[in-house]
Amino acid sequence: MKLDQQVKEPAQLNALALAYMGDAVMEMYVRYRLISKGQVRPNRLHREATNYVSAKAQAKILHVFFEQGVLSDEERAVALRGRNAKSGTVPKNTDHATYRYSTALEALIGYLYLTGKTDRLDEIVGQAFAIIEGKEGNNESTT
Repeated sequence: MKLDQQVKEPAQLNALALAYMGDAVMEMYVRYRLISKGQVRPNRLHREATNYVSAKAQAKILHVFFEQGVLSDEERAVALRGRNAKSGTVPKNTDHATYRYSTALEALIGYLYLTGKTDRLDEIVGQAFAIIEGKEGNNESTT
């Protein structure tokens, strides 16, 4: 998505602001993926989407990324900033640690999007989908 005005210094943004952006970007990728696979019934779309965007799923993705060394030093630093950010909200349906790792993944996605690193963003999201779909060894594209 091209916008008229670029965000200045995405690296300097608050980690929660990055996560806010990353949440929306991940939601867009997930919705596109589900619709492109022919899933168009609204109740099914929502149910399927939660497999990808729940705090538990996102925390799992980030743990795998850390374990497998998927992230560059810069990306890891952004994710750790997101994980360590102090959120004013208390998670309802998940534990605090899971919520923090979910926020970390969203911060990373927001950072990649706002810095214009779309090829890397596509790669990361594709790997995230593979993890959730149980195809971790497959670096499948996001579309």
